[in-house]
Amino acid sequence: MAAALSRALKLPGKKGSDLGEYDPLTQADSDDDSEEDDLVLNYPRNGLGRGGCLGPGAAEPRGSRTRLEEEEEELEEEEERGVGSGKRQDGTGAGVGPGQVGDPEGKKARQRGAMRTTAFLLPLVCATLTVLLCAFLLPCRPGALEHPQWETQLGDVGGVKSPPMALWDVDGDGIEDLLIAVTKLSNNSQQISSLSNSKEYSVVALDGASGEVMWSRSLKETVSSLQCGLRTTFPQNSAAQKENFPPVCLLITPSHLTAINASSGKKLWSVPAGEVQSRAVAVPDLQGDGVLDLLIATLPADQVSDLSLVLHSGMDGALIGRPVNFNLTADGKLIGPLLHETVVGAYYILIGLGTVEAVPLRDVYKKATNGSAPPLSLGLKDPIWEKQRRSNRSSLIHIYSGPDHAEYLLPLVAGVSKNRNNLDAQSNRNSSRSNWVLMSTNSKVSVIRERDTHTSWTINSTLHSPPAFGHFNDDGVPDLLIQQSASGVRKVQIIDGARGVCLWEAEFVCPLLVLEGSTIQTTAGQSVFLFWAGDPLSPSRNTTKVSTPEPIVRRLFLLHPAYPTVLQQLISTTDTALTAIVSYQDIQKDSSYVVVLSRPVSGLGPGAKVVKSVSVRASLATALTVQLEQDNKAAGSSHTPSAFQINKFFKQLSFRQQ
Repeated sequence: MAAALSRALKLPGKKGSDLGEYDPLTQADSDDDSEEDDLVLNYPRNGLGRGGCLGPGAAEPRGSRTRLEEEEEELEEEEERGVGSGKRQDGTGAGVGPGQVGDPEGKKARQRGAMRTTAFLLPLVCATLTVLLCAFLLPCRPGALEHPQWETQLGDVGGVKSPPMALWDVDGDGIEDLLIAVTKLSNNSQQISSLSNSKEYSVVALDGASGEVMWSRSLKETVSSLQCGLRTTFPQNSAAQKENFPPVCLLITPSHLTAINASSGKKLWSVPAGEVQSRAVAVPDLQGDGVLDLLIATLPADQVSDLSLVLHSGMDGALIGRPVNFNLTADGKLIGPLLHETVVGAYYILIGLGTVEAVPLRDVYKKATNGSAPPLSLGLKDPIWEKQRRSNRSSLIHIYSGPDHAEYLLPLVAGVSKNRNNLDAQSNRNSSRSNWVLMSTNSKVSVIRERDTHTSWTINSTLHSPPAFGHFNDDGVPDLLIQQSASGVRKVQIIDGARGVCLWEAEFVCPLLVLEGSTIQTTAGQSVFLFWAGDPLSPSRNTTKVSTPEPIVRRLFLLHPAYPTVLQQLISTTDTALTAIVSYQDIQKDSSYVVVLSRPVSGLGPGAKVVKSVSVRASLATALTVQLEQDNKAAGSSHTPSAFQINKFFKQLSFRQQ
């Protein structure tokens, strides 16, 4: 009250600095006075009068009229007179409120907020644009996109001999690369001469993504076998020792066994091996050095025995003991050697000349090392198999013999082919405990049970190539894709692996090829079946003899069990297909069909071998659909699917490795 009274009387309201007088009217309640002065100064900011809606101000006597009330009465009088509607007499806007024209602090706050928003959004937009530019402009890692189609020509002396080849990821990009043996005419023998045998031999690694040559290694002899993936058994705590053992590819020539670095082609070791007659078999580590060891079949040096089994170290190729000779008392094609692991974990080697015999791996090791105790991993015996011995003195266990000599003995496992049966432990494990498919000379195909070596079923079929194995039905047992040719007609059949009955068949013009089919496992569980043939034939016409046009057009067809009356034509060519292999890309869920073609060259010069790789998924997107007649024996062929259904189904297929 003293402060208000002092203002009303317009007193100085302060001390007299000269006289030291004390003014009770101005100094009373000085603290409250300072606070009220602050409120007076902030009046334009908060827009509230002292006697607003919260009641009269602390410095105003109750009942007194505030300036705001007087202004409101003036505005009401002006409105009644119809003068200055919406405006005050001083010319300022009547609706000016907080944060508007009369609020410079609010304007600055809005400017600061806009600057903060801009500072946040600008880096975000820049980062987004940078990511988009990198995604569209920077090149992707090889193999990140769908596997492209490529073709590489390798100079060759021509002919129809299938070159050895194998798959291995050489550069570590996740795509399997192709290693292939190449034979060329040397520079001194370019002119045709029947007396000239000057040839150059080499092994070439081709990039699985582009077909470019990654490395090449010259050899002195032709290569009869090429296998990759010799694994190690190092424990997890010996990482340094693993690094010192690179991925190995094994080359078998007529007289040497050579190991090379799969990544560079550099020779690791080479040892003389005699007259090698087979591929190498990876056996369990016999020396405890952490590397799988090797077993090969050779002709015996004494020229009396029929066959010798020889053990070599996988670490340096050194001979383990001495060769072990066997008298097989038979005559025919060499069967094996194959490694088989029984259910109880006993290891046996399957061999034969027109027959199939088994010998315990532990016995081979003991004879080679003059009775040394075998490793613990070879110490087991299978009692069921031991009962099959011809006599107590015989070291051979009888599996198959008869008037029809055995031609092929293959493990009944989907996805395993002659080119993929490499040295890696995973492939060996997949095929080690399976049943076997036996092909004999008298056009018979049989399945031999592993558990007791008895025959499950036998069919008569004139085959022109070994069968391929895949899943046509859903019983879990691999089925057989077989091909037989007669009188210019190629019959393709799929045989149930469990019962030996025909599940699907069709006839085509014979393409004059001796090439086994292939199968690829889909992510849904079933397999697709690939085979070479000519144009489809009608089952109602006379098939006594079919004339083949010149030049012969060879077509690669794909069959899926879901549409047995429909084929997808992936490749059409006049070249001669020599051998093929299937490569997998796990990231893309895709597969590539890699085929070696013999392409004739005009003139007197030799032909050339061409390696062609096609993506199966990309080929299905542009494949030619071939409709078979309904009379073809195919399960589930009661209706014809539409073109839209077929295209949609095959474009959505994805694949995986078995």
